[in-house]
Order: sequence, then structure tokens, then C-alpha cells
Amino acid sequence: QVQLVESGGDLVPPGGSLRLSCAASGGFFSINAMAWYRQAPGKQRELVASIGIGGTTRYVDSVKGRFSISRDNAKNTLYLQMNNLKPEDTAVYSCNSILVGGAVKWPWGQGTQVTVSS
Repeated sequence: QVQLVESGGDLVPPGGSLRLSCAASGGFFSINAMAWYRQAPGKQRELVASIGIGGTTRYVDSVKGRFSISRDNAKNTLYLQMNNLKPEDTAVYSCNSILVGGAVKWPWGQGTQVTVSS
């Protein structure tokens, strides 16, 4: 069974930066498309960014130019570099393997809290 462990969340002021990490164990990380999701209080989980097996990346419009997703297959780790953070980026961020059609493949991890506030 794959386990996902997210880390790197913190309280930062608007305009700040964070780098999130997602460590995957027990699965074939390198042959799976991966994605970052976020869920703000009272809202549905939202797909933020995805990266394919070959490295193709996609972003939701609200984070384009500010967030960058990357992966290190040797370390079975997914990253999300977040710059110029805004209060509306406040959410619990989670990662998962994304399937065609948008479904996720593995059990969710605990996520990591990102709070953007002055």
C-alpha cells in the first residue's frame, strides 16, 4: 500500500514563499503522473498542479506564474515551490497520483497546512 507524507507547510506573510514536499513509499512513483491538491475551509478539494511521467506540467489559472511543480524520481518525492503567496492560497495541501479523468490512485496522506496571513 502506498503511503504519502506531505511536509513543508507553514504560516507565511503575503508575498512569501514555501516549498512543499511529498514523499511516496510503497509504490512505483516514477511511472505515475502526480498532482498537488488543496482544500480550504468550507470548500471542495481543488487540483492545483500536475506533472506527467515525462515532466509535462499543468496549473490551475490562479497559481500560474507563482507555483512550480517538480519531481525527483530517485527520491520518490514530489515538490511544489510556491512564490508570491496570497491569503487565498491558505489551505491544506495534499499530493496524490492522478489518473486519466482526474481520479486519484492512492489513499490520501495527512496533508500539510499552508497559512498566508500578515
